[in-house]
Amino acid sequence: QVQLVESGGGLVQAGGSLRLSCAASGRSFIIYNMGWFRQAPGKEREFVAGINWSGPTTNYADSVKGRFTISRDNAKNTVYLQMNSLKPEDTAVYYCAADRDPGLVRPYGYDYWGQGTQVTVSS
Repeated sequence: QVQLVESGGGLVQAGGSLRLSCAASGRSFIIYNMGWFRQAPGKEREFVAGINWSGPTTNYADSVKGRFTISRDNAKNTVYLQMNSLKPEDTAVYYCAADRDPGLVRPYGYDYWGQGTQVTVSS
């Protein structure tokens, strides 16, 4: 099992950048694919980005391609989401998640979730 704690959220103006971090506890972090999701008020939670256990394979939602970058440091048990060129529509609670299936980086089927961190982008 793995526990996830997100950090790095905050208030930023449109066009700005933020970097979210997700610290994982548990010795099995290295074998999990990891993902970032977000949920805006009144909307369903949606997939943002994912990365496989070893790091070279990533997957992004169309809405963030070219602006967001997911990465991981297995030595630090941490996954990151670098968010650039932020837009007001990126405002949401961002969640980190872990997928026990080490196969394809998928936008669903994650097993463990963090509590979330708020990102607010002002226009």
